[in-house]
Amino acid sequence: MDNTLMESFDLFIMARAVHISGVVLWIGGVAFVTLVLLPAIREMTEPEKRLELFEQLEGRFAIQARIVTLITGLSGLYMLDYLDAWDRYQHLQFWWMHLMTFIWAVFTLVLFVLEPLFLHRWFHHQATINSEKTFRKIQRMHRILLTLSMIAVFGAVMGAHGYAF
Repeated sequence: MDNTLMESFDLFIMARAVHISGVVLWIGGVAFVTLVLLPAIREMTEPEKRLELFEQLEGRFAIQARIVTLITGLSGLYMLDYLDAWDRYQHLQFWWMHLMTFIWAVFTLVLFVLEPLFLHRWFHHQATINSEKTFRKIQRMHRILLTLSMIAVFGAVMGAHGYAF
């Protein structure tokens, strides 16, 4: 194997490692927020403290999520290009790639567009009006996104190792 091809393959391996590490940090963070943080915050009796604590902790996670989502998207794009795997989007057997891309697009839209433009203010306003209802909605959305994310991870691991669904 010539040196250029080997270096290129090394970059692909590095991109895959970065991609998987990014997914672990990103979806692991979503799992923590969904399964630990939101239930604990909902159990707090004082609604104003719920909102204050959630915004403080979520603000820190949002920074990590933005960086990791960006890195995960770029590394995924690099792998798609390296493998010249664009045509996989035309085949249902690669449904997990469609789902991964969809989930990435949803999170990217929320983190980079919707949250800064209006979602953060909307959430704050809604939580001051009816804390319980707002946190219940947020937790439901997180559960849906976490479930879809875990299905994508499961499908991607199986599919990347040759399993045909």
